Amino acid sequence: MTKQERYNKVIEWFRNNRPAAETELNYSGPFQLLISVILSAQCTDKRVNLVTPPLFKAYPTPEVLAAASPEAVFEYIKSISYPNSKSKYLVKMAQMLIAEYNGRVPDNVNDLMRLPGVGKKTANVIASVIFYIPALAVDTHVFRVSNRIGLTNNAKTTLETEKTLTKYIPKSLWSIAHHWLILHGRYICMARKPRCEICNIRDYCKYHTKKIRLSQKT
Repeated sequence: MTKQERYNKVIEWFRNNRPAAETELNYSGPFQLLISVILSAQCTDKRVNLVTPPLFKAYPTPEVLAAASPEAVFEYIKSISYPNSKSKYLVKMAQMLIAEYNGRVPDNVNDLMRLPGVGKKTANVIASVIFYIPALAVDTHVFRVSNRIGLTNNAKTTLETEKTLTKYIPKSLWSIAHHWLILHGRYICMARKPRCEICNIRDYCKYHTKKIRLSQKT
């Protein structure tokens, strides 16, 4: 199977069976999603969704968050990963929104990446989910699943993964493909023990094919 054939099969299955894949973060509007995605770095969406309701209530706008201290924000997010750094990022992010963007979340990847706590992955998520700009965010799930299935050839970085995926996946599908791969990695193609027995794309997967071949030799 060529790489393009593998992509075609994988995309076809997801289009037919996961037509409405979307983020599992709970939010209302671009500001709340921006906060949630910053918090989700190296943290589960489930944990983020537990801490954000009181956080959003306490800091409903960029103006309110910009006036807060990192120490105060920390109390709301201390149960997630890296709360010290993230509390500082959130306050500085809100201050930049006020100072440079009139309190509005910018609608392009380059401006989003200027915000404290926002890397390429976060910027791509905001751009695609909120502003419907074609972008394919690569997190740990997307990185792992792409390598394991064979969509990438042992990519070493998330940027390398993004370049390969956006080369082979039609631009109109970049945004939803991000969610396809994240959810597949979260519930099926898990890090420690992929659930190949219930995976519907295993026939197109390099990892599964190799596993079958090894079992046949023993």
